[in-house]
Amino acid sequence: MSTGGAMSDSRVIKKYPNRRLYDTVESRYITLTDIRKLVVDRVDFMVVDKKSQSDITRNILLQVIAEQEHSGEPVMSQDFLTHVIRAYGGPLHGMIGSYLEQSVKLFVSQQRDVRDRAKGGGAESTDAVAGLATRNYQRWRSVQDEIFRTLVNAASRSSRVDAPGEEKAEAARPPL
Repeated sequence: MSTGGAMSDSRVIKKYPNRRLYDTVESRYITLTDIRKLVVDRVDFMVVDKKSQSDITRNILLQVIAEQEHSGEPVMSQDFLTHVIRAYGGPLHGMIGSYLEQSVKLFVSQQRDVRDRAKGGGAESTDAVAGLATRNYQRWRSVQDEIFRTLVNAASRSSRVDAPGEEKAEAARPPL
């Protein structure tokens, strides 16, 4: 889960050809469940393929998600997964990841706000949390709409740049 820092800043997990994961800090083999715990505990780490030395953290995180989806109550519906798969290679391919990431960040932020408000307890707290939930939903819709407009505008600009004749015609138009 390296966020762009140097390899020495992150805990290194080595993946051996036999598919086993080795935690270099604890000097022991670990499982995907252990990887999940590192994520939950906010431990910065990266997984390196022992043979090629390539960073395979993302692949391992996808395996953790697949295991979680298979073993418990799924977070992602079949319909959601189908839409994500269809987005690959489509006109908004490069933007859907950003859109989903921003949506999840907003959700996590709202969750934190609700938890903080609920700590007070009592009827006032319940009313405050209900009000916060309503405001957060409205804020979420507004942010989602803005993200979508930005993505559509970027895709539109990108397609105009790809069509040389349109770009020249647009450049020749006088400003309004």
